[in-house]
Amino acid sequence: MRFVFGAQELRELYEHEKGAHRHAAGVVDAFFEVMEQIASATDVRDLYALRGLRLEKLKGDRGGQHSMRLNRQWRLIVEFCSDQAGTLVKVLEIADYH
Repeated sequence: MRFVFGAQELRELYEHEKGAHRHAAGVVDAFFEVMEQIASATDVRDLYALRGLRLEKLKGDRGGQHSMRLNRQWRLIVEFCSDQAGTLVKVLEIADYH
């Protein structure tokens, strides 16, 4: 699947590992693993099939967004959008789940 970043900080983390020191140990490695899984997926169903991601729809103020598990505490927050070329994943933030 194609993806874009909703925050410059995440794009720089992905492209240059800039700001990696700001995140807890293991979170950055997990971020890269999840981004690889997103890139390898052909559609949203592939991501739901990966049980370890624990892809979930969010509610309330985060309605329309989804979370993917990075570790027990941290989640990757994304939105699924569509355009003429198909589904696009907008990566919004790395969030503390607790």
